Amino acid sequence: MSSGLYSTEKNDFDRHLDLKKIKPYGDTMNDGKTQLSFTLPVPCNDESIEAAKILMRKMGFENPQIVYYKELTEGFTFFNCYGNCSHTVDFTDIFVPKVESTVWDMHEVDEFVKENIGRKICVIGASTGTDAHTVGIDAIMNMKGYAGRYGLERYEMFDALNMGSQVPNEDFIAKAIEMNADALLVSQTVTQKDVHIKNLIELVEMLEAEGLRHKVILICGGPRISHELAKELGYDAGFSMNSYANNVASYIAQEMHNRINLK
Repeated sequence: MSSGLYSTEKNDFDRHLDLKKIKPYGDTMNDGKTQLSFTLPVPCNDESIEAAKILMRKMGFENPQIVYYKELTEGFTFFNCYGNCSHTVDFTDIFVPKVESTVWDMHEVDEFVKENIGRKICVIGASTGTDAHTVGIDAIMNMKGYAGRYGLERYEMFDALNMGSQVPNEDFIAKAIEMNADALLVSQTVTQKDVHIKNLIELVEMLEAEGLRHKVILICGGPRISHELAKELGYDAGFSMNSYANNVASYIAQEMHNRINLK
């Protein structure tokens, strides 16, 4: 009985799902239910609540509801809102540039490096510029890694150095020259006013000035980094959320192998 009911519900679900017109899903298919939060630079009063509703309608939300609001400080009000999104997305027409590599575990990466490169790969990582956040670079570099995925320091065939946070680009490059690094990993978490873009571009320009850009595999990562953005800024690859050490290690090993074969 339950199997037949499940089958009926699934068929009903599929019948209302149009991948060419995707909307947010809340209670039922295509209802567009969305939760949105933002701050307006206005006093906390009835007029500011109405302003938030008007803004949501202009964003394309129907039936806007302010379910929570609070004065952050004088002249600034925070809103938590619900609404029904009226816009749709054609999911079938989406293309996202991605890192082109096969993802292996640590042991598979080490075996590949032994068999195809024949020496340890030297990798240097840092949170450069004014960025003081090390959670991302530590997850990739440090021995214990993150979420059960060991960091590059644990890999037998990687010589990994984590320089930590707030590392000037000049020092980062100097260490790369000193260690004859094969790959450079840059983590960027602080992104206010696009400071990460400025810092990432500066590093590329400095490497080019030193004649080093083509000699290293240059990778950046962070919550607002995408592979597409990384390529636009002159990097070889970009890793965003839900990326782990083995994703990065697999890419570096395969990219090094490809470059060796091209010589």
